[in-house]
Amino acid sequence: MSTDIKTANQISARLSLRKPQDKSLQILCRVLEQLQLDKDPDLNHWLKVIKEEHPTVKGFERSFPSLCFALATGVGKTRLMGAMIAWLYLTGRSRHFFVLAPNLTIYEKLKQDFLPGSPKYVFQGIPELSQTPPVLVTGDDYQEGRGVRLDYAVTERMTGDLFATETAPHINIFNVSKINALDNKKGADKSKTAKIRRIQEYIGDSYFSYLAELPDLVVLMDEAHRYYASAGAKALNDLKPVLGIELTATPKTVGANPRDFRNIIYHYPLASALNDGYVKIPAVATRKDFRAASYNQEQLERIKLEDGIHHHEYVKTELASYANNTGRPSVKPFMLVVAQDTLHADELKSRMEDDTFFEGAYKGKVITVHSNQTGEESEETTQRLLAVEHDKDTEIVIHVNKLKEGWDVTNLYTIVPLRASASEILTEQTIGRGLRLPYGKRTGVEAVDRLTIIAHDRFQEIIDRANDKESVIKKTLYIGAEDDENGIPEKKPQTMVVPSMVEILLGRRPTELDGREIHEKPPAGYGDNVAAEKPALPSLLNTESERKAAELTFKIVSEEAKRLTSSKELNSAEVKEAVTKRVQQAMREWVPPVSPQLQKNENSGEDTASEQLPLPRMDDCAINDLVVAITEKLVEHTIDIPQIVILPTREVNYGFTDFDLSGLERIALKPGSKEMLLQHLEDNRTSSISWEEGGEAEARPEDYLVRSLIDHDEIDYDQHAEALYKLAGQMVAHLHGYLSEEDAESLLKTQGRQLADFIWAQLRANMWTTPTDYIGRITQGFDILRPATFNYAREELPRHFRSPIQPGEKSKVRQMLFNGFAKCCYPYQKFDSVDGEWRLAQILEDDPSVLKWMKPAPGQFKIEYANGQNYEPDFVVETKDAYLLMEPKKATEVDSPEVQAKARAAVRWCHYANEHAKQHEGKTWHYVLIPHSDIELGRTIAGLKQEFEFVN
Repeated sequence: MSTDIKTANQISARLSLRKPQDKSLQILCRVLEQLQLDKDPDLNHWLKVIKEEHPTVKGFERSFPSLCFALATGVGKTRLMGAMIAWLYLTGRSRHFFVLAPNLTIYEKLKQDFLPGSPKYVFQGIPELSQTPPVLVTGDDYQEGRGVRLDYAVTERMTGDLFATETAPHINIFNVSKINALDNKKGADKSKTAKIRRIQEYIGDSYFSYLAELPDLVVLMDEAHRYYASAGAKALNDLKPVLGIELTATPKTVGANPRDFRNIIYHYPLASALNDGYVKIPAVATRKDFRAASYNQEQLERIKLEDGIHHHEYVKTELASYANNTGRPSVKPFMLVVAQDTLHADELKSRMEDDTFFEGAYKGKVITVHSNQTGEESEETTQRLLAVEHDKDTEIVIHVNKLKEGWDVTNLYTIVPLRASASEILTEQTIGRGLRLPYGKRTGVEAVDRLTIIAHDRFQEIIDRANDKESVIKKTLYIGAEDDENGIPEKKPQTMVVPSMVEILLGRRPTELDGREIHEKPPAGYGDNVAAEKPALPSLLNTESERKAAELTFKIVSEEAKRLTSSKELNSAEVKEAVTKRVQQAMREWVPPVSPQLQKNENSGEDTASEQLPLPRMDDCAINDLVVAITEKLVEHTIDIPQIVILPTREVNYGFTDFDLSGLERIALKPGSKEMLLQHLEDNRTSSISWEEGGEAEARPEDYLVRSLIDHDEIDYDQHAEALYKLAGQMVAHLHGYLSEEDAESLLKTQGRQLADFIWAQLRANMWTTPTDYIGRITQGFDILRPATFNYAREELPRHFRSPIQPGEKSKVRQMLFNGFAKCCYPYQKFDSVDGEWRLAQILEDDPSVLKWMKPAPGQFKIEYANGQNYEPDFVVETKDAYLLMEPKKATEVDSPEVQAKARAAVRWCHYANEHAKQHEGKTWHYVLIPHSDIELGRTIAGLKQEFEFVN
């Protein structure tokens, strides 16, 4: 493995590059290992070398070598830019870079991203660039001469190295308008020469000329499709860089007749980003049996707006619940309405802020954003759009023009396009702006990971387009179809924040998200013989001081849990004493709220407030008693779930068993015409693909095959060369058996990759990998149960879990909330299925061997099963002699690869939990995967465990 590739691999690991980012960096690495950066490059030679591995590159768009990496919106082009700069600098190829932004918004964003210490610093984790941080020069300060004179003071302050700037990378960040801008300020000397091209006294030339004369200048173009206009293109050519790197999600020229770029070396489309989970999942929504033709334009728009609000309110609740359950930052969603023109936008705003629209709930929460002057997005407009991500008051944005680059927010969840065609709706300009994930990766909660387009009148057109394998639409939703798995309720769901049973027993009550206490209504759905079961509430917390002491005890015990091996240690005298002392000390520092002293009014005999007096404090003895009572309840109602980090112990290596190629008799290719005729099925359009027989000749025919085979990550040329040449030799020998040497080489030149794919398929079938050993580390023996947040249907009341669910209600079980449990760690629970989860809960409550159970909250388990994806089992159960992870599953899904992968990961987790249990005399853990058809009343947990325990 070359030093350049090793450097690329190190950068990829340190920056945690995603697969398409890593692939792009590796491509750049391989290209520049074969080609030298030069001020006077032979473009024909560059093109010839690159086309051999990347036939998508048909030519260079500029007067210098420039390669386009077309990555979908949301994948991370800025981080890739940082990775490429780091690689070019660390391999000694360049230390002068010119980063170009298409507008002021992206320009300001890039300045922040390249600034050391900023939250999204692009070089975070690369020690060489921490020790020698880059010298940043921008379109605002280049006239100060920082890039030319080397600002020693800045580098000395940041690194302590007076001469570091002599070797530090220089990164110039400019807005494209700044490299063409004339100084038109009042009183300024008029000139037809752009400011950056005017002579500067400190260098005796212009800064532009200084850059153009640098021997190693590399230009990186963010949103590269914006630099094909004559002025921008000429400025870039005049800079004479040794290399151009173009980054864009839409590799087409702009204008009336757009065309694909000719220099696309790597394309990672939005469809691939969706499949790999890097962006939100776009869904299209309508109503079932909706007929758009039955409504006029105004009625149709009102229905779409109202259904957009239904979805918006639903998502708002789901996001709040997710944040509350996981402790992650809250995300405030907003809805985007795309209007036809400014007049239409103003009409929509007036309509949505009217008292008749959802009873005036959105008055003052709607903004209209458009540009009256030009068809382009104004900078002010884009800044207002960006502010929506943090503006707590704005819930609806009405926008006119197509959305341009730079507006990439994470909290757009609902789009209502009005008077738009299906093709307009599906463009990346419309939906691409809202595809970024608020938490950086998908959470597994569908509503949090989805972007929804309300498209009643275009639903069929969009679905037809969705049949294309490259379609961005992956899901359909139905507004108002609450009995459908993909249904969105018309009414905003109710939300209940439920304390654990420990907190319930100590007097805390379920609340709404804003903290208001919920006054429980009579439970719904009880049968005649089923009574509401409510826990007896001891009067432990009768005063404000007692409630404060209890709050402090929970907080301190949560901190203590990080060093304890099990909850039972809370009952030890040492731990109780330590907790009590900390609570007593905190209570001494606590200032009680004041309370009015009541006295009798002599004339009326009524109690009146005369003065403010502090509430009485608890003494140390009372605090000790309360701490003891709380810790005992915690132990009684806690399931000790250890926090386990599982990591691979070594890098996976690949190898291949010795074998001979089979099926060669099926290969009878011949070097035919140099042109292939194509007919496009979608529109019967015809075109042709042609190729030249030329191209760089290899020293031996096997090399044509080997150069394609080593593109696969699993193949290391140094280790596998012997096997590769053996198999390539067998292929060449077969070709020579029916072709002349000249024709065989011609075939290898033109169809070598296809032949290499034939070999690779058999290599993969004979591939082995070193077993991946894992090591598990217990980071915490148990944790205090956090309050859980549940959403349920607006019209629902909590149901007793034994109350029958009618066949017609089964599809609505996810909208229900259940109570009445005696053994659950929470007084309320939700279930995803009737025949699986709901029925299993009844068995758990009936089985005398079960001590307690719960459905774990999101984030309580970190069981990684595939590429950073975590699995959370449905039930955690403590019996008299064991802990069980129980997963009820549809019988048809039990053997699916995903379910089996999760089961293997859960068993691995249990293995490390059991090592911990053995050291501390705890109960053993088991994983039980149960088909739903085997979950029946009368079954025992022991019987289910014996029959369905999953063992690797």
